[in-house]
Amino acid sequence: MKPSGTLYFFCGKMGAGKSTKSKQMAIDKHAVLLSEDEWLSSLYPNQIGSFEDYLKFSAQIKPLVKKHVQNILSVGTDVVMDFPANTQKQRKWFLDMVLDVNASHQLIFLNLNNEQCLRQIAQRRNEQPERADFDTEAVFTHVTNFFEAPEAFEGLNILEFSGKE
Repeated sequence: MKPSGTLYFFCGKMGAGKSTKSKQMAIDKHAVLLSEDEWLSSLYPNQIGSFEDYLKFSAQIKPLVKKHVQNILSVGTDVVMDFPANTQKQRKWFLDMVLDVNASHQLIFLNLNNEQCLRQIAQRRNEQPERADFDTEAVFTHVTNFFEAPEAFEGLNILEFSGKE
């Protein structure tokens, strides 16, 4: 029997570099990359105008995404998910997903401070002007209020980067 694939997922504040790191990791690991932003913009074009809209639509796609990822992992293919794992509840969803199919996982924790994240958000605003309405200090502050750093008791395989690497 072929071993299950490994699920790679990311934790970090807004602007920490989760999307950039996930794209590179998918290349490095020859893994399937799944991006929440791509799924949401494809399935719900022009329907996400607020954080509440995002939460609603994100919850709607979770059951489909979970089954899809489990099918990929079950055939021995690695998956990199550019979906947030920024709260204990979100991380439990990832952990349950891999435990159900007996797959391994790696949580990559991009542990950058607020100043580092805000610098990267400002740079992203310049490079992707279409994100300027969302990539603001006010949105960063709002979203960061929900952020919970991963803890050992969650039972995750955590690889931490501080941004100094």
